[in-house]
This record gives sequence, C-alpha cells and structure tokens, in this order.
Amino acid sequence: MARFLITIAVSISVLLISEIAPAKELVREFQGSRSTTTVEFEVRAPWILDWRIYTDYPGQIGVDISLIDARTGAFQGSVLKTKWPGNGVRLFRESGKYQFKVVSNLARWTLKVEQLTREEAEQYTPRTAK
Repeated sequence: MARFLITIAVSISVLLISEIAPAKELVREFQGSRSTTTVEFEVRAPWILDWRIYTDYPGQIGVDISLIDARTGAFQGSVLKTKWPGNGVRLFRESGKYQFKVVSNLARWTLKVEQLTREEAEQYTPRTAK
C-alpha cells in the first residue's frame, strides 16, 4: 500500500512539474562570422530571438540584423545594430515565415529563434534606458 501511495505521489509531482516547466521550444539556430541571409523559418506568435555577438575587436565591429518577410522579401524592421559584443533577447508578437539579413564585420554571431507560450511571453519586459 505504501508503495502504491508513493507511486501516486511521484506521478502527481511529475505532472505538476511538467505544467510549471518552461515550454520554450528552439525553432532554429543560426551561427556565422560574415554577412548572410539566413534560411527561412516559420513561427507562431509569441516568439523570441536570443542573440549573442562575440569578437576579438570590441568597438571596431559592426553587426546589423534585420527581419525579412520570407514570402515577400519585404523588410519588417531592424532587430539589432551594434559595434560591441554582447547578448540579449527580443520578443516578437507576430506569426509568419521569416529570414534574418545579417551584416557582420569582424564579429561572430549566434541567433536562436525560440517559440514561447503566451504565459512565457508575459514574463518578458522591455529593458529601460539607463
């Protein structure tokens, strides 16, 4: 009987943890060190871009990342412009089929596109200017 109760308790715990655990799902990851246009990816809102910029030449690099509508080729907006290494996250609330246009000079970059649940998206808040 005790074994049965323990099994039930463990099963309930696993179910509760799976409900709490993040449902963030990696859609696509891109890496590079030169200018390129990525392959297409499709996402449902909400989603995030988790970006990282690496370099051996801080202040001398240039990275410009734009979001492109993969169906029309239309510019959807600037995602990031920087001359410094760093990382960050950008939240998007539009579904679609997209590509990134990356213009990179003296930098290595990683872009992760991750699908979120609405609950996860609510936890993201914009960073305020200092």
